[in-house]
Amino acid sequence: MNQPLLSPPSGPLQVPLTAPTAAEVPPKSFAPPLQFSLVIPTYNERGNVAKIVAQLARLLDGFIPGGYELILVDDDSPDRTWQVAQDLTETYPQLRVMRRQQERGLSSAVIRGWQVARGEILGVIDADLQHPPEVLLKLLQATLDGADLAAASRHVEGGGVSDWSIVRRFLSRGAQMLGLMVCPAVVGRVSDPMSGYFMVRRSAIAGPHLNPVGYKILLEVIGRGNIDQIAEVGYVFQERESGESKVTWKQYVEYLGHLARLRSRGRIGRLQQKLPQQMPVKRFIRYSLVGLSGVLVDMAVLYLLSEGAGLALTRSKIVAAEVAILNNFLWNDAWTFADMAQHQKGWSTRFKRLLKFNVICLTGLVMGVLLLNVFYNLVFGQNLKYLANLLAIVPVAVWNFWINLKLSWRVTAVKEG
Repeated sequence: MNQPLLSPPSGPLQVPLTAPTAAEVPPKSFAPPLQFSLVIPTYNERGNVAKIVAQLARLLDGFIPGGYELILVDDDSPDRTWQVAQDLTETYPQLRVMRRQQERGLSSAVIRGWQVARGEILGVIDADLQHPPEVLLKLLQATLDGADLAAASRHVEGGGVSDWSIVRRFLSRGAQMLGLMVCPAVVGRVSDPMSGYFMVRRSAIAGPHLNPVGYKILLEVIGRGNIDQIAEVGYVFQERESGESKVTWKQYVEYLGHLARLRSRGRIGRLQQKLPQQMPVKRFIRYSLVGLSGVLVDMAVLYLLSEGAGLALTRSKIVAAEVAILNNFLWNDAWTFADMAQHQKGWSTRFKRLLKFNVICLTGLVMGVLLLNVFYNLVFGQNLKYLANLLAIVPVAVWNFWINLKLSWRVTAVKEG
């Protein structure tokens, strides 16, 4: 016999500290607390539901038998995904289904699912099979081992994307770069802030009023929750087996709006205090030493072109900075990030790293040229051009380290074989 549909919660998007009690839910739907609750948000996914539920049940039955539940939250799909899922509850009693008719949106669907969840660990996975279910056990084990948040990442060892176009890769990198600029205290805490595949301890997210925008609920969890220890597990993002992608330009606009909203909250100041604890000190020292060599190269080339060849200051600066960028990349690839570069071997992948490094540093170059001209023309005067250049280099160096740390040497290619 099929289980009855769950009643969608109303009111604030707030996860309770404790699982619902018998007095808070209908008697037939109540059961004692569980170890793990996994929410599957859906919209027009009837072709994938049976597959994802079967795979998840098989994996979790072998890992924590009887200690989990699957909560499918459907936004009243025209293809009646909710009905297909409800029919599965006879075969999979650990599956519970919610049909939402008043609200829409992936992020709010996840939170509504967590509000009725009985697990001490709360998770989310897409229904479209682009998130490989087998990674779930690694995430769950990391959480059981003490992590407040365990996120699947395309940009750590073992991760990648299966078949993305250049445009999609550009949009993904651009979104993360903007995120690091607008809200580094949130985006900088994980390598893949756009991930929708993760789990979090109830105690780490319960209490705050959540207000997510668009699809990227992980940003909201990190920004609003009490997240200390974070674990990341690599996964390869798969192409859809059935259905259509729901990613549009609107999602990218919502992403930026969400970052701005998080940035304006007081909690971000407290989050920024966590960033120094994550700073890879040895890597930063190496990067700084490489940067120092780049400063010497920059200054030498600027002198040769400006004084020796008589070129204009701005032109000389552009050439000097580009030569320094190439110098820095070669040293960083061979030394600073050597442990990451060795997992991305081959001239083609090295050239891609150089392009990313160069684009990031050229963005810094624009900043550097502007600062140089400000210092040179408005502050020090024409007799102190090299001091002006040195002072312009410092903030640009900080920018380059931070963005390159997060983007240039991250994993994006899938290993063959």
